[in-house]
Amino acid sequence: MNKRQLTLWGALILSGMALAFTGQALLRAITANDIKGAANISGLEFTQPELDSMVKGLEEYRTYYTENRALALPNGLSPAFVFNPQPAGFKMPQFSMAGGFTSAAVKLPSDKNQLAFFSIQQLAHLISTKQITSVELTKFYIERLKKYDPKVKCVVTLMEEEALKQAAKADEDLKGGTYKGILHGIPYGVKDLFATKTGKTTWGSKPFKDQQFDYDATVVKRLEDAGAVLVAKLSTGYLAWGDEWFGGKTRNPWDLNNGSSGSSAGSAAAVSAGLVPFAIGTETYGSIVSPSATCGVTGLRTTFGRVSRHGAMALSWTMDKIGPICRSGEECAIVLQTIVGPDSKDFSVAAVPFVYNSADKSNRFKIGFIKSEMEKVYPGSDKDMATMEKLREMGFELVPLEWPQLPNIDFILEAEAAAAFDELTRTNKDDQLEKQVRNAWPNVFRQARQIPAVEYIQAQRLRAKLIEEVSKMYAQVEVIIHPATEGKGLLITNLTGHPSICVPNGFDNLKPSAITFTGKLYEEAKLAAMAQSYQEFTSLHFNHPNLDNPRKPASLPVQPKKQ
Repeated sequence: MNKRQLTLWGALILSGMALAFTGQALLRAITANDIKGAANISGLEFTQPELDSMVKGLEEYRTYYTENRALALPNGLSPAFVFNPQPAGFKMPQFSMAGGFTSAAVKLPSDKNQLAFFSIQQLAHLISTKQITSVELTKFYIERLKKYDPKVKCVVTLMEEEALKQAAKADEDLKGGTYKGILHGIPYGVKDLFATKTGKTTWGSKPFKDQQFDYDATVVKRLEDAGAVLVAKLSTGYLAWGDEWFGGKTRNPWDLNNGSSGSSAGSAAAVSAGLVPFAIGTETYGSIVSPSATCGVTGLRTTFGRVSRHGAMALSWTMDKIGPICRSGEECAIVLQTIVGPDSKDFSVAAVPFVYNSADKSNRFKIGFIKSEMEKVYPGSDKDMATMEKLREMGFELVPLEWPQLPNIDFILEAEAAAAFDELTRTNKDDQLEKQVRNAWPNVFRQARQIPAVEYIQAQRLRAKLIEEVSKMYAQVEVIIHPATEGKGLLITNLTGHPSICVPNGFDNLKPSAITFTGKLYEEAKLAAMAQSYQEFTSLHFNHPNLDNPRKPASLPVQPKKQ
């Protein structure tokens, strides 16, 4: 046993967690000096009699740890507790059951390349009116994926054979008079964190690149039931970190020299490049918002507990969330309507209706903005200020607000991630992970082993206080706008579980900029409608990159009317 291992043991004993070492190393007896060293890491001090009195009990704990490690804990096994983002006294919002999406009657373009950037509604109209078959549309997107993936590097597994089977079934159903709804026959991609019976589910990382499951994730199954066609498993940064995976770095379609950000890297890049009409991503701390902002698409991070995570890789059981990545707010609502709701497998999911009403786009209400953050100078700050002016032009009243004090509790994510991938640390298989620097998963997992269980629980209590403070802000406004990736908003709203939608709001040297609208718990429909209203007023979401000539971006030939 080397010096590093001895140091780790001292810290881990106090925290109530122990690290199992590989090979034939024998565990030596715990001493008072081990405990003293661990206490120092935690900022505690004990007398010699206190140290001596702990030795026997900690030896017993270590025995329990060793016994427990012999029991297999698959990544999908959730803890016995369930995080609830609702503050005390929370009342579920009341929803009118009158809903509906805007229609989009179009004709099949003579240049079929234009289909790459058609909306879900437009593609649905073409299919439902039998101007194009799902098989034809699916082949179109598969060919785009094959053509442009060498540039973008967003495809982990091309699901060509299975996709064509699903598309043929969609066409057969439609021919027989069965139309399943707006997603019937529409191709899509899914972040490669979701289990599928067909194809591998790699989690973007070498130790899992050959991993296969014998079931479909709830989200995948619900989209299949709605008639959607899965054409590709799209890249995720390794174990949901960044845009680097075992196949390389996923690129930003607007700037192929740089990455797409992550970890829903492939989902955002594929939608931006017109390789799929929509994709599914996940977010724990920025993994939908950040790549959506970078790639100039619209990403909707849902309320915690809105969409089942069954079959999705677990990183943080109290922070992981699922959401759609599309080109507009209403398209996000279309996808979300299909995937929301309990499934009896993820017990965090609340049974809350989701009803989108396109008429809500005309509603005007109070919007809060984080004054101290929005007045700073940061990349894209001029675009954010311009967004505020646009919202005022549209008739919204903007109210200055400030975030509550943010306690230093983001190590909640690190502790839960270390537990989710504990076996990698204990078996030294973390050496196989893609990045081996200080600020990367292997080292984060190791250092998170030093987090005392007591401190983790105290952090969750402080989180409850943060939830209460943020809920008070929403007593004044319906939506809060804040920088997409600057400031405290991204972390705070991920900790509190609020839904956010990230929308394009301009360009800097042909690179997209974006802003985030964060709504009340479970009110994604209102959030999506507001985003759609802003997008129709500005038309910015119609811009898209040109992969054949990156310095000359293109736009759809038909621009929407401004309100």
